[in-house]
Amino acid sequence: MNYEFKAYPDRELMMMDLADRIASELRGALDHEDRVSLAVPGGTTPGPIFDTLSAVHLDWARIDVMLTDERWVPEGSERSNTRLLRERLLVDHAVAANLVPFYGGTEEPEASIDTVINAVEGVLPLSVLLLGMGEDMHTASLFPGADRLTQALSRGAPAVLPMRAPGAQEARITLSARVLNGAMSKHLVITGAKKRAALEKAAKTRDHEQAPVASVLKDMVVHWAE
Repeated sequence: MNYEFKAYPDRELMMMDLADRIASELRGALDHEDRVSLAVPGGTTPGPIFDTLSAVHLDWARIDVMLTDERWVPEGSERSNTRLLRERLLVDHAVAANLVPFYGGTEEPEASIDTVINAVEGVLPLSVLLLGMGEDMHTASLFPGADRLTQALSRGAPAVLPMRAPGAQEARITLSARVLNGAMSKHLVITGAKKRAALEKAAKTRDHEQAPVASVLKDMVVHWAE
């Protein structure tokens, strides 16, 4: 599997270095494009990256920010990844960025997914992508056993799909592998021995439905710290 693996002596250094690298890549993209886009994961791991990145002087008004995936819950929910973005990334200088919404306000995502798809399609391709990964080898909401995983991994997949997976409390929506792989710059951040072992296992498998992260590893920079 053709990816770059970068190990760090500790998590703090990794988060700071990755934030600096993302900022540099966004700055470089802004030198050549009118608008650029950044896709990031939810969860607790990227929080320190967001804290550093939000304080960087960039032309944030020309940056479209979106999640890689989202739980289908209102923004006020404690389980909303959008809420995390507003609290940790879209503050300080980054408050000027444009957030591409990932929740349509309907009871089920299918009822408003076309609105989300149109919004995402309008800012593609992604300039910079940051992903996380679970010990089950999922990334974004591309979960092993999810109901639309086969479609989400296909070359003809829409930009965004609803997704339901065993063990997930809510329906989710996720960027498809096609969109993730179309990013100009791709980063994956993981921590701990178990996730490193999961990554190495995924890199060796040909069954991407069992290890969805394997579908996006080509040309990825993987950042890891114990």
